[in-house]
Amino acid sequence: MSDSPLFHDRLLSLGLARVSEAAALESAAWIGRGDEKAADQAAVNAMRNQLNMLDIKGVVVIGEGERDEAPMLFIGEEVGTGNGPAVDIALDPLEGTTLTAKDMPNALTVIAMAPRGTLLHAPDVYMDKLAIGPGYAVDTVTLAMTPAERVHALAKAKGCEAGDITVCILERPRHEDLIAEVRSTGASIRLITDGDVAGVMHCAEAAITGIDMYMGSGGAPEGVLAAAALKCMGGQMYGRLMFRNDDERGRAAKAGITDLDRIYTRDELVTADVIFSATGVTTGNIVHGIKREPGWLTTETILMRSKTGSVRRMSYRTPVK
Repeated sequence: MSDSPLFHDRLLSLGLARVSEAAALESAAWIGRGDEKAADQAAVNAMRNQLNMLDIKGVVVIGEGERDEAPMLFIGEEVGTGNGPAVDIALDPLEGTTLTAKDMPNALTVIAMAPRGTLLHAPDVYMDKLAIGPGYAVDTVTLAMTPAERVHALAKAKGCEAGDITVCILERPRHEDLIAEVRSTGASIRLITDGDVAGVMHCAEAAITGIDMYMGSGGAPEGVLAAAALKCMGGQMYGRLMFRNDDERGRAAKAGITDLDRIYTRDELVTADVIFSATGVTTGNIVHGIKREPGWLTTETILMRSKTGSVRRMSYRTPVK
């Protein structure tokens, strides 16, 4: 039996919200300034500093990259005071660096925390992703289906026509065939330039966002973060790692992944209760971005716990330093 204190998600949740808030506030100065690296670095520094104030024995399992590539918040980095529960941490200090630099919607600071060993240690490769919101039977859509079959299956389950379905897809050259096939069904597509964690989260609140399904390939680490969000909000997600060369397959082996063709469900990407916090940097459908007033900055954060299904939206107002 471990001597580590228990993972009290309720007690840790507010501290996690402070982490994402701090990262958003520090990146605020770079909104619309055209400097992606400076915006990301500001968020990284703030997130790391706040994490080290928490009474946890934290290990970053989804972070900025390998130790040699990322000076801060690299995969395997230990954070926290070392005086609390052993936890896994998945984070994206600034999901949407380009969105921030260009002052475009849906830039977020994102972090999730769960008991040690319960978040997939996803290598920095692509993942084929598929997600829908809550209220549907298991396997209503699957990665084994073609994109067109998924649209028709979801429309049937929803009791509507394919033309009433909206799919969110990253706008990338690699998705040209996917986009054409989805459009051939009559479905609508909302293309996003960046930020597929937010894209997946949109499915969980389709009545608000207008997005019914997410599909396409993106970063595997972001897939784990998206799964953490859906575990709290409700919904289904599937992910399959994609490998382009032996180097990427080697990264998977280093992360302990042996079945390279495995399709992961949401609860296999995140196997235990998780806390998730995201703070808006630029305004989107999920949360408002940083609001500036003379002498003040205001953030909005969505803070969620999968154990209870609680979703809190919190506003934080602080003087400009």
